[in-house]
Amino acid sequence: MKDFSENIKKLRSELKTADAVVIGIGAGMSAASGFGYSGERFEKTFGDFQQKYGITDMYSGGFFPFPSLEEYWAWWSRMIWINRYTDEIGKPYSDLLTIIRDKDYFIITTNVDHQVQKAGFDKERLFYTQGDYGLLQCSEPCHRNTYDNKEIIRKMLDEQEGMMIPSELIPYCPICGKLMTTNLRIDGRFVQDDGWYDAAHRYEDFLNRHKGMHILFLELGVGMNTPGIIKYPFWRMTAENPEAVYCTINSGQAFVPSEIRNRAIAIDADIKGAVLAIL
Repeated sequence: MKDFSENIKKLRSELKTADAVVIGIGAGMSAASGFGYSGERFEKTFGDFQQKYGITDMYSGGFFPFPSLEEYWAWWSRMIWINRYTDEIGKPYSDLLTIIRDKDYFIITTNVDHQVQKAGFDKERLFYTQGDYGLLQCSEPCHRNTYDNKEIIRKMLDEQEGMMIPSELIPYCPICGKLMTTNLRIDGRFVQDDGWYDAAHRYEDFLNRHKGMHILFLELGVGMNTPGIIKYPFWRMTAENPEAVYCTINSGQAFVPSEIRNRAIAIDADIKGAVLAIL
């Protein structure tokens, strides 16, 4: 507890004095908000799929080889709705907004659940690298557009029976006629649309404008699933800038390389409690 309190004080000081804050948000942030992919939340929504196929969590279920498109979209319509279109806002997200609202900040996230946007962060200060549950794309893909899916997902939910949606609701590409799929970075066919590139350019511009300045790289719930997107770049940019400070908050995975240890804060704690303590 002594180390926790001292590290929280150090982080508060950095938040006050930093010229800019770059925040990296991973799956652990949403898990700390109660939006886990297993347990009671999973069983309540996917109990029938669990009983029929032995699927134990939402993540692995997303890769299950369902025997029909009707069953595939029954699964994915539930998956998308519960993780994207419910009105719940995770408290760690709203607390974080209170903490950094008046700072010069930018957020990069691998999460696809729209929690950052729901909490009210400035959309112009956000780069969502891995896609969005709320978008569909051509599975080919034959073009670089994405499409809002709320209306069709709602219909799939309302009209599915026996773990299947009506065949007429299966989405097809309006350009080439092939199947549509979720806009999630699963393989090389992921569509980076205009909005993705605009956000990437804003993030790059933010980093360039603050080079050599006192930057706090704050990492929340980022594990080792895709470390090349947030974690490794944060380490590298901290090492290259003697004015930069790196902080990671992650229960069981709060570690830093020795090269930046003298300019790092590692808080091995539950993110929800840590963010509340900062607040």
